[in-house]
Amino acid sequence: MTTTVKPPVWFWIMSVIALLWNLMGVFNYLNQAFNQIAILESLDQAQREAFEGIPAWATAAFAIAVFAGLAGSIGLLLRKKWARPLFVISLIAAVAQFIHWLFISNAVEAFGPSTYTMPIIVVIIGLYLIFFSKQGIQKGWLK
Repeated sequence: MTTTVKPPVWFWIMSVIALLWNLMGVFNYLNQAFNQIAILESLDQAQREAFEGIPAWATAAFAIAVFAGLAGSIGLLLRKKWARPLFVISLIAAVAQFIHWLFISNAVEAFGPSTYTMPIIVVIIGLYLIFFSKQGIQKGWLK
């Protein structure tokens, strides 16, 4: 006989917030992938060069980050422990993308110091989602 540990209400609230956060990431990726002309038209020359200089591997890292995060969020809602490794993959891919954006490209010079804001937020949330899913596994909420 197996017993199931029922997660508290705040687990569901956080899981839905995680889903919405990762859906925003997927939207941003799809917007960048399929709306490049409109994005480029809104940028000045230095910003345009930074955007056009994004290599395929950094774009692939962006895609892996957002889709793994989305799958991890769905895993939370399904109460599956495979959510945690997906969040780890998502964070690693995001960090790879940010290494290019912040330290290899000229994005900081083109967009200014505020360029650091979103990567910091993404890394903090990514670390939290890994911790949150680990807690879910330890408490028996994720199987």
